[in-house]
Amino acid sequence: MDEHLTVDLIAADFEAWMAGEQRRIYLLCLRLLRNGDEADSAVQDTFIKSFRALQRSGGSEIREPAKWLTRIAINTCMDRLNSGRWMFWRRRLSGDHEQTLLQLMPAKGLSQEEVLIEREKLKRLNQSLLRLSARQRSVFVLRHDEGLSLVEIAEVLGLDVGTVKAHLARAVSKLREELRDLYAR
Repeated sequence: MDEHLTVDLIAADFEAWMAGEQRRIYLLCLRLLRNGDEADSAVQDTFIKSFRALQRSGGSEIREPAKWLTRIAINTCMDRLNSGRWMFWRRRLSGDHEQTLLQLMPAKGLSQEEVLIEREKLKRLNQSLLRLSARQRSVFVLRHDEGLSLVEIAEVLGLDVGTVKAHLARAVSKLREELRDLYAR
């Protein structure tokens, strides 16, 4: 897709663009919300918001549509996390979703024992991520799952780079502390 997005996209290519971005946005929402159903809803909300924003834009150009869409998705997830309304439904990932996450991680040549160890590590990481603040989790996921630079994360979240560094450092420190037994030699 082009690096620029305009209101002309609404009529012609929005559906194709959405299909191309859907998996990336879903995985981002899933990492932030830790719930497949909530991630599905957040993805739908993200694309509805982006479509409406394009309609309201009056033909103005969006220079980096992937970053723009990522920002909308993060805001949508942060709204859900901060609202607390859906927390009642929050639960551990279902076995199907855990299997999906495990399948995303290459496991070629691993023995059954190694697969079980990796599964336990993933479970522990997911539990540890839940104990981070929403902001720390967002920064960590954007850095390590999405591969964004600190400057890009700052732009997406509307924070100073120093604040992003601080949140990332705190997140990494907490995760290292909680998971040190998994990686101690």
